Amino acid sequence: MTDVVRVCMVCAGNICRSPMAEVVLRAKLARAGLGDRVTVDSAGTGNWHAGQPAHVRSTAALRRRGYHLDHSARQFAPGWFGERDLVLALDAANLSDLVRLAPRDLPAGRLRMLCVDGQDPGGGTDVPDPYGLDDSAYDHALDLIERACDELVAELVAELQPDAATAAGTDDRG
Repeated sequence: MTDVVRVCMVCAGNICRSPMAEVVLRAKLARAGLGDRVTVDSAGTGNWHAGQPAHVRSTAALRRRGYHLDHSARQFAPGWFGERDLVLALDAANLSDLVRLAPRDLPAGRLRMLCVDGQDPGGGTDVPDPYGLDDSAYDHALDLIERACDELVAELVAELQPDAATAAGTDDRG
């Protein structure tokens, strides 16, 4: 990876999980001192919500935990693979969609699942899609995203600031 790492979180419509993952990761990176070394954005594999704000329940779940989100949904474009160092899918279906879009020569490790609960970076566990469900489903998705982002921040700290590898906090809010 480069001196500035570019990360894109991807779910289906870019109104629920990936915007939550974007804001959580950005806040955790800032807390770990990597806010200027890692850029984070998000997108969806589909275009049906393009231009829309994040789902009201995503925004509410984030607000309850002290995060702020200003978001407009967009669709992931194949050309973005060349512009991102790490593309993280929020579930296996999104990963499958992204694999179909990815260039054949995409370096190993550049496209993977967002790891939940310490799973292997090549694997991962789905962050279930809360769309159409109640607030508890959004809170559960956010729980998983926060834990996965803690792991990702620790990985990025180890890579970008090896001397500060223990500085990445696990209970922070943006």
